[in-house]
Amino acid sequence: MQNQITVQVNKPKRLFDCLTYQLAAFPLEDMLCSKEDGAWKKYSTQEVYDKVNQISAALLKLGFTRGDGTTEGRDKIAIISHNCPEWMMVDLAIQQIGAVSVPVYPNINNNELQFILQDARVKMVFVGDEALYQKINSIQSKLPALEAVFTFKPVPDARSWTDLLAAVDSETEQQVKQCRELVQESDLATILYTSGTTGTPKGVMLSHYNIISNVFSSSLIIEEIGVRGKRAISFLPLNHAFERMATYCFLYCGVSIYYAESMDKIGENLREVKPTLFTTVPRLLEKVYEGIMAKGSELTGIKRKLFYWALGLAEQFEINKPLSTSYKLQLALANKLIFSKWREALGGEVKSIITGAAACQVRLLKVFTAAQLVIQEGYGLTEASPIISGNRYSEKNRMFGTVGPLLKDVEVKIAEDGEILCKGPNVMMGYYKRPDLTAEVIKDGWLHTGDIGAMIEGKFLKITDRKKELFKTSGGKYVAPQPIENRMVESGWIEQIMVVGELQKFVGALIVPAFHMLKDWYAAQGLPYPGDHAVVADKQVRALVKEAVNHYNQFFNPVEQVKQFVLMPHSWTIGGGELTPTLKLKRKVIAEKYADLIGSMYPN
Repeated sequence: MQNQITVQVNKPKRLFDCLTYQLAAFPLEDMLCSKEDGAWKKYSTQEVYDKVNQISAALLKLGFTRGDGTTEGRDKIAIISHNCPEWMMVDLAIQQIGAVSVPVYPNINNNELQFILQDARVKMVFVGDEALYQKINSIQSKLPALEAVFTFKPVPDARSWTDLLAAVDSETEQQVKQCRELVQESDLATILYTSGTTGTPKGVMLSHYNIISNVFSSSLIIEEIGVRGKRAISFLPLNHAFERMATYCFLYCGVSIYYAESMDKIGENLREVKPTLFTTVPRLLEKVYEGIMAKGSELTGIKRKLFYWALGLAEQFEINKPLSTSYKLQLALANKLIFSKWREALGGEVKSIITGAAACQVRLLKVFTAAQLVIQEGYGLTEASPIISGNRYSEKNRMFGTVGPLLKDVEVKIAEDGEILCKGPNVMMGYYKRPDLTAEVIKDGWLHTGDIGAMIEGKFLKITDRKKELFKTSGGKYVAPQPIENRMVESGWIEQIMVVGELQKFVGALIVPAFHMLKDWYAAQGLPYPGDHAVVADKQVRALVKEAVNHYNQFFNPVEQVKQFVLMPHSWTIGGGELTPTLKLKRKVIAEKYADLIGSMYPN
């Protein structure tokens, strides 16, 4: 299998066809790359092709198959790892034998991990490192279906993925080829678990056709930039639908993929890789901006004045609107003196940054675009494979404050209540083993997104609100507040709680302490009760509540954990307007009524 095969250059039909398409049309020397021992290790398209087939052959020898071809019958194999070439090679190998990949966030908590592996009846798991291997070990006794665990990084007494890279005999090679030919574009390719409003993950079933249709439509967006033979850097989790689809888009368009070492080293890696584009979430852009501002604040004299002059110009930037000659001249000077340094910090060759998963501040869009770093904001959800709309590179197809025009072959209509409904080849097959939940969100072929929006100028989609209680942090991760609240009120010190954090850096909470319990606590200390208002200002009381919050945080993923909270001096009531007659939180009312308190948790 080491000799390059002759492949007819046909448009891919299955996701793994993107590999053979690249091999035949424009093979790369650096298809997938990662840092090993301080140097970039590069896998060529040919090397990836060979290794993928070796892994597929090994999986077949171990007894993993497409089963009877049904959704339930196909073997499920999980991948739990940070981004790396091995992740993608295993994903491709699983697909082309007709099995189903089940990617999982590497920082998932044990309860949720156990649920996913049990729900999907996962038979095999690939993990990235020793910590993840031990995480699987700790719950393995509760996973009767699990047959094998392999690691990407060497782990003592564990089986390595390299054990699957043995030479392939002609008989097994033929078996791989036969399996590949049996896979149809309508077949289930992957199950992506997302958090539901109840907190129980839902398995989104996506077919090859679902994702590949999104790849074709999205490729039209990035091809505008001129990306063939260029580089992209990858750091968003590969189990996230956005990064996963983008990766196949890069394969199809001939873009080399370099995996960042870690979030802490992104800046260093950007300067080394010099990418033309990358995908991100608003939170990273916020961090880049915060870093720029921190350096700007350290300047003195004329340099400081120039910095803030340039920043002021950038904040006034507009697209698709006439700009005065004076403004253009000033902006050109600002680009030469100030913004050129920003671009160099990102490698010097970035033409476009594609952001999604959460709303991006318009201010940031203006500032970066003025600095000749085009931000293309898009919108979608896992159930839509995932992209529904996206701003284009050309100015006429971009609008600040919107998520851009619809993708090719994707339809949207706005329901009477303002909800965005989507139809197209990208709409999921359904939720795994949950036809009831599927029927709730797909009606008459239309996917009900749960988002409220409108079409601007009949062309640009704008998101205006959320229909669901579920919210997203600025990092793009969904958070279901109710399970967190339900767990926190188990504490004797917490009477009521509302979790907040929509489009913020972290999850916060408004907490009404259990005043009756605190009265007893004061008495036990031999102290008079000072009154509710004084209690919430007491550092010892705050310490009690903080201890309770920290205790219950352990039951949730890091992104869901309450990082800050404000103590309320009175209870929420029906009479006060904060509760419904059935004692449910009126979230919007509380958020508006206590906007200042919520804002105090998120200083600029």
